[in-house]
Amino acid sequence: MDYARPPLADGLAAQYVAGTLRGRARRRFETLLPSHPALQAAVLDWQHRLMPLTGVLPPQAPPDRVWRAIERRLWPAPAAAPRVAWWSRLALWRGVSALASIAVVSLAVLLASPPPALAPVVVVLASTGADAGTAGTFVASFSGDGRALVTRPLLPVTLQADRVFELWSVPPEGAPRSLGLISASGATVLQRQKLPATVLRGGTAALAVSIEPPGGSPTGTPTGPVVFAGKLQL
Repeated sequence: MDYARPPLADGLAAQYVAGTLRGRARRRFETLLPSHPALQAAVLDWQHRLMPLTGVLPPQAPPDRVWRAIERRLWPAPAAAPRVAWWSRLALWRGVSALASIAVVSLAVLLASPPPALAPVVVVLASTGADAGTAGTFVASFSGDGRALVTRPLLPVTLQADRVFELWSVPPEGAPRSLGLISASGATVLQRQKLPATVLRGGTAALAVSIEPPGGSPTGTPTGPVVFAGKLQL
């Protein structure tokens, strides 16, 4: 396979950086990467394109229930114990002290080594050619925890002053569902509370962008041409 061909190198690099290249294919790509300048250049290019999207995602603090669960696991409520002679308690307290030391060390390891962040789900929305005056490429990125969706054009897209872009979730069956208006020139962050609960649970087969009047589609479905589209692959 000729990895020096730009289309092949670019496609593999896009999947690698987005996290959708997995299993043996990903391991093989990482083995080839050090010795293929074309692959290295393609990976660097996609990192420059996609990494800024993560910078606009708001930080998420672990909920209180996570810490409470850790405390319950490390220090469970003691059960009622039978009365024992004082000389037997010496061995008991030695054991308790040892367990407490182990618990402290375990908690320190947990805090120092948090679980790895989930990779974002990235969708590349290419031009459909439906409108001759609108060209370019959009990138949409779902955060790994599904709490936010960020869209951004790779380059600013020309749009008439009296028109807006609207993002749609296209289900496997049925009519598209609006995800909101998005910017033609910069990043747009759509928070989880504004997204359908099933957007990443089988409810979306593709994302699409249509041209609409100010305020968005008045009908709940695309009324203007669909100018960008891309499949969602989980």
